Amino acid sequence: QVQLVESGGGLVQAGGSLRLSCAASGRTFSSYAMGWFRQAPGKEREFVAAISWSGGRTSYADSVKGRFTISRDNAKNMVYLQMNSLKPEDTAAYYCAADTRRPWGGVVSGIRDYTYWGQGTQVTVSS
Repeated sequence: QVQLVESGGGLVQAGGSLRLSCAASGRTFSSYAMGWFRQAPGKEREFVAAISWSGGRTSYADSVKGRFTISRDNAKNMVYLQMNSLKPEDTAAYYCAADTRRPWGGVVSGIRDYTYWGQGTQVTVSS
């Protein structure tokens, strides 16, 4: 079992920054990839970023490339999403997720690839 708890969301003006954190339980955290997704009201959940078990590989949605950075600290069982140059269209609930079915695997971006999800943290960007 893996439990994921996100934090760091809030209200920020366009052009501002936020850093989301995701705390994961479990001793095998360092063996699986992690991802961030988001869901705006009335829209489907979409991929934002993913990072491999070692942190050596990352993947980003085109809409956030160059503005967002995903990272992880395996010693602390933490994953982060640094979000810069935020835009109103980044407003959404952000979820972290764990891909525990492919230990030591690469990064994946499909919602069905992930087996555990956090409860989400709200990010609101005002114009």
